[in-house]
Order: sequence, then C-alpha cells, then structure tokens
Amino acid sequence: MAKILLAEDDESMRAFLTRSLTRVGHEVRSVCDGFEALPYLADGDFDLLVTDIVMPGMDGLELARRSTLEMPGMKVIFITGFAAVSLNSHASQDSVARVLSKPFHLRTLVDEIDRVLAAA
Repeated sequence: MAKILLAEDDESMRAFLTRSLTRVGHEVRSVCDGFEALPYLADGDFDLLVTDIVMPGMDGLELARRSTLEMPGMKVIFITGFAAVSLNSHASQDSVARVLSKPFHLRTLVDEIDRVLAAA
C-alpha cells in the first residue's frame, strides 16, 4: 500500500481519515497544516499527498507546489469544500492533481487513491 502525507486542519476530519486510511492498509502521517508538513517532506519518501486546500498558514495549493518540488514523483489529491473557487486560478498549474469536494464518501477517497497510485 501507499505512504501518505495527510494535511487537514479540521481535527476530527484528520483523525477520521487517518484511522480509515490506516485500516485499509496505508501508512499515514497526518499534520494540521502545510507548515507542519514541511519537515516530513524533507525526511519522508511519500507516495501521495492528500491535502485540504483551505487551511490557515500555508494552504494546500502551496503545500502541493512545495511537495512536488521536493519529491517530483509525488501524487496529489485535494480535499476541499471550496474546490471550484480555489482551483480556478491554479487549474493549469497542477493538471495531474485530483480534487474531491467535501463532503465525500470514504469509499470515494479510497477509490481515488487507488486510481492515482495505479497511474504512477
């Protein structure tokens, strides 16, 4: 399975996703924002970044940009309630990233992770 870096500022959502993705066999490192994720990018060899777009401090778009610079092969899935608004100006910047709009079903996220990783 995959080694996933999860950045989500909502504590209950972060805990739920961490537990759920671990149960289906992924190794998950979860953080509350982009700044907290940076040291893990330097140390880890992650297959996938799953990040909320709208977070305090460093948002998910900047985190994704830095992540793919640090680890060019890293895949990205955005999870957000503001997908259309937040990604319109960045659509051409990262055309390989996937976006799931909240609320989403856990099965949808697991399926999307499988699709993204299979495309590697």
